[in-house]
Amino acid sequence: MNFHPDRLVGGEPILRRMARDGAYLSQFVTGTSNGGLTAHPGGERWRWESRMFGAAYDAAPAQQRPVYGALNHLRRSTGAAPRFGSAHFRLVPEVLARTTFCYPDSSALPTAFGVADRCDLVRRALAEERPALDGHVEAHIHGRVSLARDVAALVLDPSHLGTPVAEAAAALPCPVEWHSGFRLPVEVLDENPEFRGPEIAALGRRLAEDGLLDPRMIGDAARSGRHDPQELKKVWHYLAHFGAPER
Repeated sequence: MNFHPDRLVGGEPILRRMARDGAYLSQFVTGTSNGGLTAHPGGERWRWESRMFGAAYDAAPAQQRPVYGALNHLRRSTGAAPRFGSAHFRLVPEVLARTTFCYPDSSALPTAFGVADRCDLVRRALAEERPALDGHVEAHIHGRVSLARDVAALVLDPSHLGTPVAEAAAALPCPVEWHSGFRLPVEVLDENPEFRGPEIAALGRRLAEDGLLDPRMIGDAARSGRHDPQELKKVWHYLAHFGAPER
């Protein structure tokens, strides 16, 4: 389950909120997302879930709705769906028994679904040529995701070493690990203005320090409140696409 570990939820750092809740909560509860913000009755996310799950959650309390992740069939150290953030929770195998999958993801209105022991979605994903940020097999975990019981590790980007993110992560009831890190030289932004637009590339250059862009810098910009969150999301797409470690 990829996410940005340095964002705020209702003015509170997200990892501290998670420590207080003891669980990973859905967008319907938190009102935050690293994708679209449509988790409300009648919104797109609500309609997608109604379609996928046969209206099973239409009248359910927000706390009972599934949470989203992805199947890391490529064994990426940065998680299965880095489009949604630089950190990820790696779950224990027991969670598979209450997980459903689809490909492509729910925003594309998929017709191919599976469960752990009846699933050909990896074959489908590998057979298609999709951009690196879009080729994940989406996972839906049904029931509470307890940080103490269901999480094998929280995996963070090293740009957060020695920061409040690392301090907050240490207070969670799960192990903390570190991947090798997202890093992007600003020259790559200049060379690829068409990826998310020249204005987004220029914003990424302004956020960079000493010629490099990393997740901490984007997170600092997000918490400052001085930038459009949708534009920062696109800056993150630059970093996730062009600045990911090899594994």
